Amino acid sequence: MEQTSNEEAFALAALGAAPDGILIVDDTGTILKANPATELLTGYPPEELTGQPVSVFLPQHMRSKHSHLVKSFFLRPVSRPMGMVSQLQLLRKDGQSVPVDIALGHYTINDRSAVVVYIRDMTEMKRLQEDMHYQATHDGLTGLVNRWMFMQHFEQAIQRARRSGRMMALLLLDLDEFKDINDSHGHAAGDQVLIEVARRLRSSLRTGDVIARLGGDEFTVLLPDVPSMGHVFQVAQKLQRSLSARCQLRMGEVSLSASIGIAAFPDDAHDSGTLMRFADMAMYAAKAQGRSMHAMYRPEMSEALAQRSQMHERLKRAVETQALELHYQPQVDVSTGGIVGVEALLRWHDAELGTVSPDRFIPVAVSTGLIHPLGDWVLETACRQAAEWADNGTPVRVSVNLSAQQFRQTQLPARLQQLLAQYGTRAELIELEITETEAMADPDTAHQVFTRLCALGLGIALDDFGTGYSSLSYLRRLPVSRLKIDREFIRQVLHNDHDAVLVRAMIAMAHTLGLPVVAEGVEDAAQLAFLRSNGCEIYQGWLFAKALPAVDISRMLGGHSPSATLE
Repeated sequence: MEQTSNEEAFALAALGAAPDGILIVDDTGTILKANPATELLTGYPPEELTGQPVSVFLPQHMRSKHSHLVKSFFLRPVSRPMGMVSQLQLLRKDGQSVPVDIALGHYTINDRSAVVVYIRDMTEMKRLQEDMHYQATHDGLTGLVNRWMFMQHFEQAIQRARRSGRMMALLLLDLDEFKDINDSHGHAAGDQVLIEVARRLRSSLRTGDVIARLGGDEFTVLLPDVPSMGHVFQVAQKLQRSLSARCQLRMGEVSLSASIGIAAFPDDAHDSGTLMRFADMAMYAAKAQGRSMHAMYRPEMSEALAQRSQMHERLKRAVETQALELHYQPQVDVSTGGIVGVEALLRWHDAELGTVSPDRFIPVAVSTGLIHPLGDWVLETACRQAAEWADNGTPVRVSVNLSAQQFRQTQLPARLQQLLAQYGTRAELIELEITETEAMADPDTAHQVFTRLCALGLGIALDDFGTGYSSLSYLRRLPVSRLKIDREFIRQVLHNDHDAVLVRAMIAMAHTLGLPVVAEGVEDAAQLAFLRSNGCEIYQGWLFAKALPAVDISRMLGGHSPSATLE
């Protein structure tokens, strides 16, 4: 008897201390007991809830349907964890709705079925998800939609234009001589200019027009329904007049102008990729004419295509002759300052084209299919290098970026297993990075692929975390080893309170999921101090070292200082 009394006391103590609301509900849907936390969540004192139907937390029009759901549940009762129901709202006593998540635990006492309902307030989590969704779909500096979100609008506009038979136009804007502003006045002034440009574009366009910052000083405008090309030219002229007004910065005035390239649907092309390419050609043609000019795409604008074709041929030859190389950027333990990993990054110097940045040749590789042999070469080289460092007594984890095309290849796990065996590489020394956006494009497939890769002993890092939109219920299912915070958040973390809050939240979220965090793009000691104070485990960036050839990394791993390699 005393034992039973103790058990009841423990149970009551647990109910009282629980931070989530807890209800005990019988098979008629009647509340038998509620814990104190329920009052904070619902506004109802526990004694007032006793004897009430659990549907008291639902709007009147939903209560009848809910009673049927209760009956169905008790016919086939099964426990259910958090995260199984989305968009669930609880109606408080004061009439306010609160986003919640619930878990159900079924039990039987004295042949009577009952369910324990755990209710969690999701208000803060929903707000964080909304913030992260906004960050994933908008440019952090200007507040305009970003490239990914713009392309969603673009594809939808093309579908509507096809159905309606209406014309639409794409305008690609590039600021003239923006680099001079950055060089003369600094990047802070450049950021002010970009913010002002975004404001002027918004004020010059219709509500239904879509404006985006694609990156750097490049903007794009979608005019989804235009009566004629004459109207499009008028819009371009209006934008250029708006931008041409002098811009007052804290350190003085600067003059602005933009070159604008124009492509139209359906006259020029019928798909988003071609229209973007044609608008880009037209923009370069406008820039060649001087400042503050606009140009319409014309079929004879083929020079850009010729250059692209040349790059494709040179890149194809480079892949065939293995003329590219991998450099490695150290990943550093925030606490100890020791190198705990490196990220493999492609570098290409061509005899005809000179040094070509990945931003230029990777899109060519993707669009021409060269990404498959190129990606395979990167994996093989990384596996061979990881094995070499380990054989030399300086084992270090090598992270390799997977392209979307590689990630979707069904033979990827088998190929990696073959490479590990071929070079005798320990699986734990290879980590594969996939962007958050790509992983979340098809979470179920991502889960299957990640599981197969993890079964080999490989690590998985979710790259560019914060730039995509992860459903937390999916994210916690993925067998991810670590999260990498995108450099764009780190760049502004000391100057933008919103970015600082988001970085803290992302670190906290990762730790809640039991995952360490790697911060990219750390360039000064103050950024590192911020990360250290907020519990970030690993960083990489120019503060420690740029991406370096393998021989320089070998010297570092052998105890040499990185400073000599940064000259």
